[in-house]
Amino acid sequence: MSKFAETLRFWRQARRLSQLELALEAGVSARHISFLETGRARPSAEMIGRLGAAMALPLDARNQMLTRAGFAAAYASRDWNDAEMMPIRHAVERMLASHAPFPGLAVDADWTVLRLNPAAAALFGRLGLSEGGSFLELMLSDALPPLVENWPEVAQHTATRLRLESAARGGVARLDAAAAHLAQVPSPRGTSTGPVVPVTLRLGETRLSLFSTLAQFGTPEDLLLEDLRIELFFPMDDATAATLRALA
Repeated sequence: MSKFAETLRFWRQARRLSQLELALEAGVSARHISFLETGRARPSAEMIGRLGAAMALPLDARNQMLTRAGFAAAYASRDWNDAEMMPIRHAVERMLASHAPFPGLAVDADWTVLRLNPAAAALFGRLGLSEGGSFLELMLSDALPPLVENWPEVAQHTATRLRLESAARGGVARLDAAAAHLAQVPSPRGTSTGPVVPVTLRLGETRLSLFSTLAQFGTPEDLLLEDLRIELFFPMDDATAATLRALA
């Protein structure tokens, strides 16, 4: 079996699709999918594009399928500071700046912090996190749980998010290990009755209750941009809003 055939089968099974289901999504016959998976047929670059779209594959997986079939990779992975990324950086910075006085940050696929607005820098700086640091390492640190009043709920929801992000990328060992670590936190007592689970921080005399939204770019053609997450934190109550405005 060729490397391409192995990769195609891996992703089809990861997406829990039968050969017939994938064939219908890609607009080909199930027989052709079978031939591709056994190496009896070779794909064209156009066919790989159709398969990638049918399985909603991440861009790095589409690159891998292309190179394993003998084609050049189609998607680049630019550095955050590249000149071509300037419009993206400006867009992210505008979103974060307009979110003041509430915290906002941008992270990459590994949860490395690329940008913090001043409110986030002030808040997370008290937790030892700054630009270039790992938000994931903060979530796994022993210092965080004592500061989060509802740590069991936060740990549980973060573990679920990590599992989903890992599954979408075909399995990422670092994210899976972090999810497994957080899943060891004892389950929360009772169930949440609110619309969201906030993060309730106690920093000395300051108490903050925050929930977050996630934004992504809608038409990524770059590996870094595909996984970029902009996380905006909002106050869960009037007291938190007033505290954040005062801190600003």
